[in-house]
Amino acid sequence: MKKVFQIQQERIKPDRAVDAIKNELRKYAKREKKKELPNKKTMYWDFDCKFGKTADLANKCTFEEISTKLNAVVEDNWKECYIEVIAKAVDK
Repeated sequence: MKKVFQIQQERIKPDRAVDAIKNELRKYAKREKKKELPNKKTMYWDFDCKFGKTADLANKCTFEEISTKLNAVVEDNWKECYIEVIAKAVDK
C-alpha cells in the first residue's frame, strides 16, 4: 500500500481522520497476514514501512512507529501524509 492520506478535511476533525487511517492500516495488515506463506513452519509476514509528508521525504520506520508518528502529525498541523506499507515473507 502506497497512499497519501488527507489529515485536514472539511467534514472530519483531524483526530478522527487519524483514527480512520490507523483503522485502515490495521485492516491492511490483517488482510496481508491471512495470505499463504511459502513455508508456514519457518516464515512469517513482516512489513517494510515508510512515513513522511510526501513520498520524497518519507523515511523508513516500523509498522508500530506509524501510530505514534500519526499522533504527532495532528500536533504539527499537517494537511496530508504519505504512508507506504509493503508486506514481505521473512524467515524466522
